[in-house]
Amino acid sequence: MRNYSPDLTPPWKKKQAPVPEVPAEVDLVVEEVSTGFCGAVIRCEKTAEGPTVTLEDRFGKHRVFPLTPRGFLLEGKVVTLVRPSASAPAGPARTASGSLAVPGARARVARAGRIYVEGRHDAELVERVWGDDLRIEGVVVEYLEGIDDLPAIVAEFAPGPDARLGVLVDHLVPGSKESRIAASVTHPDVLVVGHPYIDVWEAVKPSSVGIAGWPVVPRGQDWKTGVCRALGWPENTGAAWQRILSGVRSYKDLDPSLLGSVEHLIDFVTAP
Repeated sequence: MRNYSPDLTPPWKKKQAPVPEVPAEVDLVVEEVSTGFCGAVIRCEKTAEGPTVTLEDRFGKHRVFPLTPRGFLLEGKVVTLVRPSASAPAGPARTASGSLAVPGARARVARAGRIYVEGRHDAELVERVWGDDLRIEGVVVEYLEGIDDLPAIVAEFAPGPDARLGVLVDHLVPGSKESRIAASVTHPDVLVVGHPYIDVWEAVKPSSVGIAGWPVVPRGQDWKTGVCRALGWPENTGAAWQRILSGVRSYKDLDPSLLGSVEHLIDFVTAP
């Protein structure tokens, strides 16, 4: 009887399964595997050391990485980034959120888990950008008209491992009322995340709305009405919102702080 010794082949010499090659197109969002740095592609360059890609993270920080095989994660899967070719055919279609589109996919039966948002505008914005993804995943988004009673709302929902609850909160900054309410929810099957803005309107990039920037509204004034006044728009917040929403065509029109929060919620409620 022969005794076989363990496989002593060094890991770098073992044959690895092939991974997809993905053109590093501008605005493609990837994660570099060794550092965890996540950002959108800004450019690819040919250098003396080989081709590189520059990524920009949600805070505007840039980092340059070599285009090494199996060097990046795209939607959680290992890929090899390659320099895009000017003559290359168009890549696969993508949803408004930047995910790969699934032609002909049917909506999944709704999960028990849910994503709650504060108001109708938040829900409409999430639907505009992530609607296709949510239908494929079977995730329903509902709005609450505020989160003052969030602990009671969570208790009524009765979350569990098979029915997770994600909550998107406006103005989630240290010291705010919203941060105190969010901190009071500690259930392991509930995730509360948010963005720093007073209202989700501000999460839309000003350039997408055709304005130079979001105005500062004095305290004590209704924020949405104050925005309309400062911009010279009619004081009709419903019409103003439709004007803002019409400028949103994809994730590129939104601030990264909102993008990261919504993606986190979707991952949380769909986790096995």
